[in-house]
Amino acid sequence: MLHAYIKAFHIIAIIAWMAGLLYLPRLFVYHATSKPGSEQSETFKVMERRLLRYITTPAMVASWVLGLMLAFSGVIDWSRDGWFHAKLILVLALSAYHGLLAVWTKDFALDRNTRSARFYRIANEIPTILMILIVILAVVRPF
Repeated sequence: MLHAYIKAFHIIAIIAWMAGLLYLPRLFVYHATSKPGSEQSETFKVMERRLLRYITTPAMVASWVLGLMLAFSGVIDWSRDGWFHAKLILVLALSAYHGLLAVWTKDFALDRNTRSARFYRIANEIPTILMILIVILAVVRPF
């Protein structure tokens, strides 16, 4: 029964993490077009900081903790489950992307952004692609 609750909260944490990873770059798209120091820019700074600090980062930590609990619960055969190794690499990539978002949030907070709205539109596709691959690996377990 405990395993089912851990799995449920892991899925909930992933949903919250993905929501942040998808919404934060969208905020950057709009923020990149606003004038530094403007009321709109200052509002975006607050939204970005709060989203990262209070939703996205705690959800990532919970996803990792709960995911590792599941991985070490005996349901993964570490020597045979190649799909899990591939998934783990992709989750590490998703975590690195999260780190990039933190750097970009800081750049905006200090009015140091040099990237265009188009850049952030393209960057916004990265978590979607990683998520699709991760879910396919976790559900299909192709190797």
